[in-house]
Amino acid sequence: MKRALPVLVLSVAGLIPVWRYAPSHDTGSSSATEAAAPASTPSVSSSAGPGGTTTTVVSGSSIDTEKGPVQVEVTFEGDRIASVRMLRQPDHPQTTAAVPKLIEETLQAQNADIDTVSGATITSDGYKESLQAALDARG
Repeated sequence: MKRALPVLVLSVAGLIPVWRYAPSHDTGSSSATEAAAPASTPSVSSSAGPGGTTTTVVSGSSIDTEKGPVQVEVTFEGDRIASVRMLRQPDHPQTTAAVPKLIEETLQAQNADIDTVSGATITSDGYKESLQAALDARG
């Protein structure tokens, strides 16, 4: 009888967190679904700009990350990267702060070999992967 009371109390104390557990209600897809979903293929469109310069717009693959999807669109003027625009990005304060830095580094480097932004590593990796897909699609 002396052991029964502590066992009962500890059993109830151990079950309380299980009863109170509420799973998160993520509005996005699950990580298992994201891992299984294929990335979209890059798309390319070209036009002649002023002075005969060819302007090419390339959308990179949509990369599913733990924080959310990341996809870039790269505008080329001739052989140079003229601009980069985020088509999809996670809704996260660190991502919002990191995107301008990533774009600035891309314009300076003119390739996908850029540094990861501290505090936004997952987004940075997704950005670089989508950027590289756009660069590869252009050729």
